[in-house]
Amino acid sequence: MNSSLSAQFKPDGYRKTFFITIVHLSWEARYQETLTMNINDEDDIGVVFRKTLGHYTVHTHGREIDCVLSSLIHKQLIFPTADPTSLRHTVREVREIDHVDPVAIGDRVRYVNAGDGTGVIVEILPRDSKLSRPAPVPGQRVFEQVIVSNADLILPVFSVASPVPKWRLLDRYLVSAEAANLPSLIVINKLDLAWKNPSFNEEIEIYRRIGYTVLLVSAVTGEGIEEFKQALQGRQSVMVGKSGVGKTSLLNAIQPGLGLRVKAVGQGEIGKGRHTTTHHEMFKLDFGGALVDTPGIREFGLWDIAGEELAYLFPEMADYVGRC
Repeated sequence: MNSSLSAQFKPDGYRKTFFITIVHLSWEARYQETLTMNINDEDDIGVVFRKTLGHYTVHTHGREIDCVLSSLIHKQLIFPTADPTSLRHTVREVREIDHVDPVAIGDRVRYVNAGDGTGVIVEILPRDSKLSRPAPVPGQRVFEQVIVSNADLILPVFSVASPVPKWRLLDRYLVSAEAANLPSLIVINKLDLAWKNPSFNEEIEIYRRIGYTVLLVSAVTGEGIEEFKQALQGRQSVMVGKSGVGKTSLLNAIQPGLGLRVKAVGQGEIGKGRHTTTHHEMFKLDFGGALVDTPGIREFGLWDIAGEELAYLFPEMADYVGRC
């Protein structure tokens, strides 16, 4: 292991730059608060923890409900007056809503309980935050894909080597987080492979000088894992990154009982990882908080960010905007 790389993690600086964004309520407190929102005799409230092939696992009051979507969520009802709650309830028009999937991990939803462990999601409650990208749908116009909602920490995960970091991809993650007004913690895994990338130290130092907190970890040796757990405690965090950087391995390291399957980095394509995670899922952490694992992302486009807004989303440009 490269000891100079390990020494780059400075606890004092980490606390100053990261913990100033302390959340007012822990994830557990917000989760319990969600379960008491506007409950009536017919419907219940829960949080989406997993989604795959049109099915959504909703957690509520210690139970898991396997839900599907009501067809109404895919439609926008157009009423003859501006107020759909008025006496004129007749629907004038039904429009399809353009999206890849209207439900995201972390969504608070209202659902009708079928009584046999299944249910139907009938409403997505307002989101506190969301991280989005353009949906990769070839041959169609661009739709929004919400990766996660109601998160309060974005974790761009990269590896020192195998695969090597793509810094422009990191820039896109950071810009998207800034646009969503969400804090970021850059996580660099595979510190045990530092000898394979001698220039890494200089490259990551650029982001530290800008003001971002960088955490160096190794899911293999355990270095930095305790600091990682401290950063996650009480938060709903989401990991984003390419395949092969070790997101799932990090989950196993911070919560060993999960036993999630991992794969080695592909040998046929230099620097390219292999998918292990094939769906989005949120895991409740034993030490407090929740962590979302996402499939590997090789491309990450910016969603709903105009070109003239970009400079404002780079912290290092803040002092120069409007002076050029």
